Amino acid sequence: MKAILASTFCALLCIVGRADAQEDEWQRGKQIAEQICSECHAITKGQRRSPNGLAPNFETIATTPGMTTIALTVALRTSHRAMPNLILTDDQQRGVAAYIMSLK
Repeated sequence: MKAILASTFCALLCIVGRADAQEDEWQRGKQIAEQICSECHAITKGQRRSPNGLAPNFETIATTPGMTTIALTVALRTSHRAMPNLILTDDQQRGVAAYIMSLK
């Protein structure tokens, strides 16, 4: 019985730890979006118009059919004609992607 309780407790700690890590990643992504992306993109949920009319808002990006974290990561690493080439670390890219996906 003690072994089952210990295993359950450890599993719960892992789940909570993972949720905390995802929350931290999401928060870092939001900070990066506020500092860098918001110059051109509407970055918050419900914000319809981007400062740059050619830049889609993050909510639209998040709700694009088939959009995944992997697709966002590829998009962040790919040059776009109307977007400056941003040099973000892997952690920053994961954070921005996590933040955008949280807007679904």
